[in-house]
Amino acid sequence: MGIVQIAVVILILLLLVKPLGTYLYQVFRGEANGTDRWFAWAERPIYALIGLKQRRGMTWKTYALSFILTNIVLVATGYLMLRLQKFLPFNPSGIDNMEQTLTFNTVISFMTNTNLQHYSGETGLSYFSQMAFITMMMFTSAATGLCVAIAFIRAITSKGETIGNFFEDFVKAHTRVFLPFAFVTTLVLVGLQVPQTLQPTITVNGVEGPQQIAIGPVAALESIKHLGTNGGGFFGANSAHPFENPNPLTNVIEILSMWSLAAALPYTFGLFAKNRKQGWVIFSAMMILFVLFLSAAYAAESAGNPVLNRLGVDASQGSMEGKEVRFGIAGSALFTTVTTAATTGSVNNMHDTLTPLGGITPLALMMLNCVFGGKGVGLVNMLMYAILAVFLAGLMVGRTPEFLGRKIEAREMRLIAVAILTHPLIILAPTALALMTEPGTAAITSPSFHGISQVLYEYTSSAANNGSGFEGLGDNTPFWNISTGLVMLFGRYISMIALLAVAGSMLRKQWVPETIGTFRTDNGLFVGILVGTVLIIGALTFLPAVVLGPIAEHLTIR
Repeated sequence: MGIVQIAVVILILLLLVKPLGTYLYQVFRGEANGTDRWFAWAERPIYALIGLKQRRGMTWKTYALSFILTNIVLVATGYLMLRLQKFLPFNPSGIDNMEQTLTFNTVISFMTNTNLQHYSGETGLSYFSQMAFITMMMFTSAATGLCVAIAFIRAITSKGETIGNFFEDFVKAHTRVFLPFAFVTTLVLVGLQVPQTLQPTITVNGVEGPQQIAIGPVAALESIKHLGTNGGGFFGANSAHPFENPNPLTNVIEILSMWSLAAALPYTFGLFAKNRKQGWVIFSAMMILFVLFLSAAYAAESAGNPVLNRLGVDASQGSMEGKEVRFGIAGSALFTTVTTAATTGSVNNMHDTLTPLGGITPLALMMLNCVFGGKGVGLVNMLMYAILAVFLAGLMVGRTPEFLGRKIEAREMRLIAVAILTHPLIILAPTALALMTEPGTAAITSPSFHGISQVLYEYTSSAANNGSGFEGLGDNTPFWNISTGLVMLFGRYISMIALLAVAGSMLRKQWVPETIGTFRTDNGLFVGILVGTVLIIGALTFLPAVVLGPIAEHLTIR
């Protein structure tokens, strides 16, 4: 039954890819279309307010500068909100201002679409901060990532001279994608008993006396949390909390919410390229990798905890430690795989309690960071690997490599190398530093190899802008707040800027006509080459670290 549940969710996703991918293409293609009739009236006053009259196209440098400056303004605004939340309205529980290093970490976390939380939402933030800062950042950070992905697609598929206008894309991402989708999802979640209120904490008489039950505007945050692949929960337990994720139906809705737009982007890419096969090639490579890692997680968790199995404990229900009975192994394994593949960070079970081999799946997906990914991250990174695969294949046959009618040369490969090497550098270097220093090791709550996994997971999650964690780590300290904040910052912006530079370089190149010697990138052979390239580079980069963590832990507890 678990496999059937997973298969049904994947089938629903496959049915959503084409209509959602087509819709995104219509929104961002830059020509008059049916979506204008529904949304242009709301966008015109916004364009007038920000002084965007002609909406001219931008170079990659102007586009990058525009989104960076916009993000800086949002970071400054968010920092002030959290430092002053004690004095701001909608704070019925009297929650105090947030500490400085935690504020730094939180603001960077939500601006980079990471949503790593070193605090518990119901006790660390007021309702105003949850709505005005957290929810606002969930919209804007997701919109920024989507805009950069669309700009990259335009650059490598069009014959134009610009990659679009960031501010126009930014407005459309809100008005035509995230706001309407979030509004509908919020209504559905409210109908399924997810709270949406401004009432203060409820006091009830429990078995051990009076207890405080936190409530609040949960449904609105929950919808954009998943649609924007954000992941930061209203409650500390995230989507394992019954108010955030009450039943198996809401579990499926949340899985599809964080997965569907990311999965639809490859199809959007195929439409921009005027070759739908190109989009299906990218999607197929992503899905093959996804199914491989999902199978590994499901098999490991279904087999039960090795330590308990040795003691003769009944393992027929699998390893249920840290999981909700209402979701079971299948719902938990699928959620774990989707949330780390789509770089969301939302969790419906505690990843710290996964079996050692089951814990490899979320780690590996964040290390690869190209299997669907967040809003545009996975697509852009997979296209980067596609260009690299074409380059390697060209070297093998002695031809100048080409991708979508443009030659791949030294400049593009240098920039791609920067993007590829930055990711492991900002994971492995801080991990080594944390394991060598007292402020880093003091946060580790588990001895031996599992402690290494906790540290490795924290920095991997930060670098991949995921935000989930091995929650056994005591990470709300100045060392961890500052170090993970810097990793999130570098993980987001270095790769974005490098890949926009690749886009700008590709845009300036002359189109090369296809010949009999052109290496095709829209067939099954290229799917295999692309999957192989991703796995080989990922293994060469990260396998030693994985061996020191979850693999060594598995071998020692067998």
